[in-house]
Amino acid sequence: MIPARPATRGRYAHGLAASSRPRPRSSELHGGMTSDGALPDVRQLDEAKRHLGIDHLLLQVHDASFPCDPDEEFGRGTPYSRAADRLYGFARQQGFDGIQLGPQGMTGRGQMSPYEATLFSRNPHNLPLARLAAEGLLDPAFVDACRRRIAAAPTPTPLALVETIFDEAVDRITERADDALRDQARAFLSVHRRWLVPDALYGALCREHGSGWWGTWHESSPQGAFDQRLFRPEPGEEDRAAARLTELAARHAVEIEHYAVIQWLLTVEQRRLRSRLAELGLTLFADLQVGLAPQDVWSHRSAFLADYLLGAPPSRTNPEGQPWGFTVLDPRQYGSEQSPGPVASFVRARLDRVLEECDGIRIDHPHGWIDPWVYRADTADPLEAVQHGARLFSSPDAAEHPALAGWAIARADQLDRDVEPHADRRVGGLDDAQVEAYGRLFSLIVERLQAHGRPRTSIACEVLSTMPYPVQRVLDRFHLGRFRVTSRLKLDDPTDVYRIEHARPADWIMLGTHDTATVWQHAQEWIRAGLAPDWTRYLASLAPGGRVVGPAPSPDGTAGALVASLFTAMLASEARNVSVFFADLFGMTERYNRPGTTNAENWRLRVPADFEAQYEARRRSGSVLDVPRCLAAASRQGAEQDPSSRSSGPL
Repeated sequence: MIPARPATRGRYAHGLAASSRPRPRSSELHGGMTSDGALPDVRQLDEAKRHLGIDHLLLQVHDASFPCDPDEEFGRGTPYSRAADRLYGFARQQGFDGIQLGPQGMTGRGQMSPYEATLFSRNPHNLPLARLAAEGLLDPAFVDACRRRIAAAPTPTPLALVETIFDEAVDRITERADDALRDQARAFLSVHRRWLVPDALYGALCREHGSGWWGTWHESSPQGAFDQRLFRPEPGEEDRAAARLTELAARHAVEIEHYAVIQWLLTVEQRRLRSRLAELGLTLFADLQVGLAPQDVWSHRSAFLADYLLGAPPSRTNPEGQPWGFTVLDPRQYGSEQSPGPVASFVRARLDRVLEECDGIRIDHPHGWIDPWVYRADTADPLEAVQHGARLFSSPDAAEHPALAGWAIARADQLDRDVEPHADRRVGGLDDAQVEAYGRLFSLIVERLQAHGRPRTSIACEVLSTMPYPVQRVLDRFHLGRFRVTSRLKLDDPTDVYRIEHARPADWIMLGTHDTATVWQHAQEWIRAGLAPDWTRYLASLAPGGRVVGPAPSPDGTAGALVASLFTAMLASEARNVSVFFADLFGMTERYNRPGTTNAENWRLRVPADFEAQYEARRRSGSVLDVPRCLAAASRQGAEQDPSSRSSGPL
């Protein structure tokens, strides 16, 4: 057996450190295939990962991107389809040990971004309609008719048609629900009433006040204005608000029960999914988004600031900045450890909900939990406002934001005035008490994770090109790393944070993310720009003997070999966590998401239903990511490092 790599040994600390890893038996793997030309056994791939010191190798797929077989195709994907189940088995055979989902909540009408979805309620669009018909919850004739409507529609399927079909399906499911299902839903409602009732009532009140957003209910009537603040009543209105909620719950009892039926069915599906993944040897990672859906803001208004919003400052990723318009948790409502305030209660409830059915979490934009970039909500131009924003806890004397001084953790003498307010090194010299203060909310995340029996190593923090000093100190406190997005690295900047040699064991390394162009698109652009030799030299500088280690050049040109060599170098890096976005695995050049873009194609890219056949055909031409082959190459690279330490053993 090949021993597990010691946790303290680095792989790219300075080039490649000496290795004690034994050489794999040549009879076991040749270029990612066994000696008889078959795919290696999963155990061999797991052993290769242990040999390389890799703790996680995740495949990232968002719910709507999952494949569906033709008879279960209704305009979008679902992680609960038969084709999705095949994808899980396929991923395991490729060497993956986990699936990274995106946020799984409901999106608003005409919205596709899962990062603005509900925090507690799951998306009914994930319901596996064909299977529910087989189980008697839907009329097969209705499902067949829906399938024909989808087949006759253009591609991608118009979102309005998808919404209509699932609206009709939800109504029919709740009509056909038998007593046993209703009893299960009622039991579920009794446990989760805190979020189920407000989420169900939100839809009812949107209809009553003629607006799909709570922020304009006041335009309909005085009652609409009062319902806007139902969960944050003015002083003296508390009894009236409680009475109104009681009256609404009674009037809409049937609707609430129907809502619970659907949420219960989705919970059952999620539990089945997690059980199935466990059988395959796959973990399940959820996504803790930083943004909120309107119904979450409405029902938790007491936890948020009224006059500031969350955004992203100018950065390498987005030079203009991004006015996301997300709400900001109110520091006055944190409470104490002995007496938690609305914020702590909200965060705990949110974490408990997401951790019920997953093994780990990706934390979207951790800065928002530690030291968010905020801008005034009352500014006419949001982009200008975010460009003149400030850090919530690092602005003791910002002239444009005097209100933030009272929440400052950093002192004025700890600020570097020679850099921009959003610069990573704007703040410095924090003491341990200050770091603990910056990490109050983040500590709650870790606390709930451990309460659910999950280790800290099951946290992936989406820190990209910017890591302000307070964020760095908080992550260091919990021994957590950042993202290293290798397709975005700068060849001409040895200090660039995305370079492979800078990866550390706690980091998560990846070719790209759901927000970037695919690595295949990048590789084609590098080749057209004449940068392939520069990439070859860079990757060679990381490899023992100054050679690029990876699969041989592919028949279709150099893109396949370039991507394979890049991924091989990632596998051999110090980072113990690797993530692959599905578009990079399948060799796609189409882009999944262009941040800030709203059109019919954004967020719609999917794994094809015949992904196995397409992958195999493209694997032979070197135009997909051949994970087993790259694992074998990375293992050989390690074995070749220090010949005197090699010993025979299976990979």
